Amino acid sequence: RLQALIDDLLTLSRLDEGPEKMEISLDRRPLAPVLCAAVEACRPKAESKQIQIEIACDERLQARLNAVLLEQAVVNLVDNAIKYSPPGQSIKVEVAAGPAEIEIRVIDHGCGIPREHLPRIFERFYRVDKARSRELGGTGLGLAIVKHIAQAHGGRTSVTSAPGQGSTFCIHLPA
Repeated sequence: RLQALIDDLLTLSRLDEGPEKMEISLDRRPLAPVLCAAVEACRPKAESKQIQIEIACDERLQARLNAVLLEQAVVNLVDNAIKYSPPGQSIKVEVAAGPAEIEIRVIDHGCGIPREHLPRIFERFYRVDKARSRELGGTGLGLAIVKHIAQAHGGRTSVTSAPGQGSTFCIHLPA
């Protein structure tokens, strides 16, 4: 767990330097293979909880992206969805493309997040339920990393959630 914390802090530190200093290259490429790779990385953990992961993404859809970083962001979101979903549920990774932005959504039917916590959910080390977070593991940096990766792509993050109904975490990228 200490190594995971060190790795996450190093990633955040590099992202804090900004795309220019970190030399993040963004190339126009298909989005679907990046999402599929992220889901496949999470599939063993999902299967251990009998959780199904579905992907809905037009194979032709392209975006300016850094595949390694965007895959990490999606892995972080899917991993959280698995952690906070009860066994037997499903998680959906879907993409909506508009004229101005592409929205990657990770939708779960887990415990949900109370409204008062939503404004701070992407902050470093912020946890809704500290006792449960310790039990489930993690560094408390996963969502902060997602936010910084989205920003490095010229995008942003958002979340909608309701206790007992699940959450939808989104990465918004320029179209």
